[in-house]
Amino acid sequence: MLVTLIFVVSAWPMTTFAAVFKDVSDQHNSAAEIRYLAEKGIIIEKSHEKFRINEPITRLEASAMIQRALKLPMANRPAVKLVDVKSSHPQYSLIATMVDEGIFMGNANKEFLPNGHLKRGQMAAVFVRAFNLTGVSTYRFRDVPASYWALKDIQTLAVRSITTGYLDNTYKPNDSLTRGHFAVFLARILEPNFRETPACYTGDNEARQVVNVPVTTLWKQPDAQRTVDAFATAKTPDITKWVAAMNIKEKQWLVGKIETQALYGQTVKVLQTKGEWAQVVVIDQSSPKHKEGYPGWLPKNHLTTTYPNYKTCDTAMVTTRSADLTNDIVGKKSFRTISFNTALPIVGEKQGSFAVQTPADGVKYIDKSSVKRVDAKKGIAKPTARQLLDTAKIFDGLPYLWAGTSGFGLDCSGFTYSVYRQYGIDIPRDASVQAITGTKVLKKDLQPGDLLFFAYNKGKGNVHHVGMYIGKGQMIHAPNPKRTVEIIPMITEPYNTEYSGARRYIK
Repeated sequence: MLVTLIFVVSAWPMTTFAAVFKDVSDQHNSAAEIRYLAEKGIIIEKSHEKFRINEPITRLEASAMIQRALKLPMANRPAVKLVDVKSSHPQYSLIATMVDEGIFMGNANKEFLPNGHLKRGQMAAVFVRAFNLTGVSTYRFRDVPASYWALKDIQTLAVRSITTGYLDNTYKPNDSLTRGHFAVFLARILEPNFRETPACYTGDNEARQVVNVPVTTLWKQPDAQRTVDAFATAKTPDITKWVAAMNIKEKQWLVGKIETQALYGQTVKVLQTKGEWAQVVVIDQSSPKHKEGYPGWLPKNHLTTTYPNYKTCDTAMVTTRSADLTNDIVGKKSFRTISFNTALPIVGEKQGSFAVQTPADGVKYIDKSSVKRVDAKKGIAKPTARQLLDTAKIFDGLPYLWAGTSGFGLDCSGFTYSVYRQYGIDIPRDASVQAITGTKVLKKDLQPGDLLFFAYNKGKGNVHHVGMYIGKGQMIHAPNPKRTVEIIPMITEPYNTEYSGARRYIK
């Protein structure tokens, strides 16, 4: 089934069981609902056959399932006056029942169209009439105009959490409904436990562009990449392989060629496009280079359009260098590996996992041991110096990557920026700007967590490096492409000679 379902996928499977039908495995998103309907005698196809889950449902097939769900008697119904339904029709009693109950009605041409495909908009009206559903909402899907005939019916399904539309906040009212989707809608009407819409879901049609890969790299210019850089610019980048594939000279070449990086789910603003590239600013990274964020070029296919429907949800923020997102709750079916600081909306939880909403691939799962829960209202508590240092030290030994801001590779200011960001403290992205914000600290007053800056011309020129003081005259930093993140004494040269000052970002 496509990820852009017309309903929110159940966050937690009800149980594990053998395949319901040949084309409905026990891992299928609709398996629990279809089994429920089969056990209720509403779906009567034989289990060894195919359910034809992805085929459009006909008006006659939908009528039969509704009739069985409601246990409607079909005898002694008034004759129907429809031009395409004769009394000799093999399903005449069923059709007469639907018409008499006011569930299905003929069109303007007085046709029932028994073999016609049921549209999504029609489905909403049919369900509302059949099950006497009530409920009002002011929210309107982007593709359902105020004048649409079934608007109120669609809103009723939405307010009752029977549907939330597609991930792009459309409903597609004129598209045919599949048999699988119809079954899920019907199951959710009959059994509310199938309605898994998170309480924090609020439809919002304000489109935004977000990163849809684990880590995207922003370049100074588009189309300036080498063969080895394909690991970074691929449709699904692999920064670990990219760093490992480069020798020292190739890593040094990146200086001045790449600007920064952005993580899965981070919001960007597109400034312009050029071929397969887009110039963006990363909203969460402040920089004097652009008033709205840190600018650079990235492949357009690293972005997706989303809507902030989950902005009131708590988030799961990765606290380890990296973490696995999986397609299943038990963590055996990997979806992708994401970076430290990646934050995704929590839409459910059970035992040791969170169900999280991804930008474009629906609900995935992440182990609680790899993340912390961030309260949507309270935010992240102010860190202690010890917490900052403990977080900084998880990167000890991590490869250096110019412009890196992820758990796969960091540069000096990307390291300090990322450690502070883990605690909700947004400091500037670059060392030169970090050195002139925050609170100035004298060397004799240094405390763990303070940022240390180093400059050319024996500490009197331009700032070119930053590290974090960890106490007892030591610092942790991401030095250069030849080394990894490391802990060293501050008196180590050239840092002892080039020390230019310190700044404090926590009190």
